[in-house]
Amino acid sequence: MSRAHNFSAGPAALPETVLQQAQAEMLEWHGAGASIVELSHRGPEFIQVAAEAEADLRKLLSIPDSYAVLFLGGGATTVQALLPLNFAAPGQAADYVVTGHWGKTALKQVKPYVAANVAASSEAEGFRDIPARDTWGLSKDAAYVHYTANETIHGVEFRDIPDVGDIPLFGDFSSSIASEPLDVSKFGVIYAGAQKNLGPVGITVVIIRRDLLERAGQPRAEILDYRAHAKGESMLNTPPSWNWYLLGLTVKWMLAEGGVEEFARRSARKSTLLYDVIDNSGGFYRNEVAKAARSRMNVPFFLHDEALDKPFLKEAGAAGLISLKGHRALGGMRASIYNAMPEAGVQALADFMRDFQQRNG
Repeated sequence: MSRAHNFSAGPAALPETVLQQAQAEMLEWHGAGASIVELSHRGPEFIQVAAEAEADLRKLLSIPDSYAVLFLGGGATTVQALLPLNFAAPGQAADYVVTGHWGKTALKQVKPYVAANVAASSEAEGFRDIPARDTWGLSKDAAYVHYTANETIHGVEFRDIPDVGDIPLFGDFSSSIASEPLDVSKFGVIYAGAQKNLGPVGITVVIIRRDLLERAGQPRAEILDYRAHAKGESMLNTPPSWNWYLLGLTVKWMLAEGGVEEFARRSARKSTLLYDVIDNSGGFYRNEVAKAARSRMNVPFFLHDEALDKPFLKEAGAAGLISLKGHRALGGMRASIYNAMPEAGVQALADFMRDFQQRNG
């Protein structure tokens, strides 16, 4: 078997050692006589898996005890719809900073429930930069301020945590969580779909400052109530246990590799390698994002001639470099280089890009 270098934006590549361990434990988990995916989520075996996953994630991200950590199904888009139900009063304003496709998606989810205010948006400029903080029009009594830390499609990333005063800051970190140190205490809520840096698709992490759980929010069923999920330790209903198990293995792998500090160093090297190829290509390749806002996780780029797109993708695939086609909303190419992407894979892509330019420039 020969595994390719997978640059998919999500579901994304998982560490090979994690996949190998999951394969070895698939039929029987630690002498239990059954796979972990077959065992009751309320049995001692899975309770151990769940507890270790939370403890390891708290260690990896330095999550204070004053925050609840939930492991839930539904994806980040479901979280976006539940935020106003849990944390905003009926008719209360909620502020949104929109810097790409997923920021627009988050805004769309909440419009039935709150007075959604677009505090800032870079859409008019094609989502190529982050609006300056002093241009944001924040509401006086907003329930929260929401932003997308990294936009996977447009390749725009916040390089610092925005200061929004006393209003709780909510962050979608689906595509950049655990890629560098993060001061969790500056947030009211951090959430992330696992399928980019934390594990497989099908499970979402929601980190909530505990005092916010005291908010009444809006009328909602118990299954939509984060207070109930926190009280039930993420087992209010049957959780995605296999996904939770794989997330736990992935977090252990990240800790063993050196934690978020080490992945920050790797991410800087990997992204710099690709941006250098693009910037030094004489226009053969281009990235349209302002340099200060360029993503370390997702590198979108365009060839100078669209007629070269298909040959580029075909030859890249033959070279073992897959999932480089850009999102349909933007076109072009996109290399997603999350934590599980080894530096050797990014080097192979950089070498291929240079070679392709030499042959087609």
